[in-house]
Amino acid sequence: MANKRIAIIITSVRTPRVGPSVAALVKEAIEPAATVASLDLEILDLADFNLPLYDETVIPASVPAKAQFSHAHSIAWSAAIASYDAYIFVIPEYNFGVSAATKNAIDYLYNEWTGRPAAVVSYGIQGGKQASEQVKTVLTGMKLRVADTRPQLVFQGTDTFAAAGEGIIGDESRSQWTGAEVKQQLLSVFDEIKELLQVVADGDSPSS
Repeated sequence: MANKRIAIIITSVRTPRVGPSVAALVKEAIEPAATVASLDLEILDLADFNLPLYDETVIPASVPAKAQFSHAHSIAWSAAIASYDAYIFVIPEYNFGVSAATKNAIDYLYNEWTGRPAAVVSYGIQGGKQASEQVKTVLTGMKLRVADTRPQLVFQGTDTFAAAGEGIIGDESRSQWTGAEVKQQLLSVFDEIKELLQVVADGDSPSS
């Protein structure tokens, strides 16, 4: 039987952007535990799909039972998300909230998400706390099973400018984010995802 697959989704699409480096840090922290649990971690980059603001003529909740997507970007995004068993959203916070690209990507789909485990890892000047709360509310409302642990990675010192201007994690922030406290939070996220995957495998209903 094939291993369950977990997508670590980079939701920032800016240029430059630090999202890919944050996602790589998350993957590095939890990959040993995932290997032991026979779960596959894969980076999924939203920027590769080039999603415009939602431009389909059908509502996502009607796909696939009553309608089909018509645009190649929608079909590709739907197929990619449907191929995973769980998701870790790596999200930035812009101007005290969730980025438009993050919300748009979530809103493109419905049935592909419903009932599946998800976790949120945010980053920003204050760790992305408000974006994390907003995304949790959205995902819960769409009937994903959202992990309680939501690490919030705070840029240290002047590292915000390095992230925004150069797309790099500054040394001070990297030292903090690869330390024992953050690593334990990320491992807790993985443990919760693993438990939620077992709940799904045991046949619990998505709405419960």
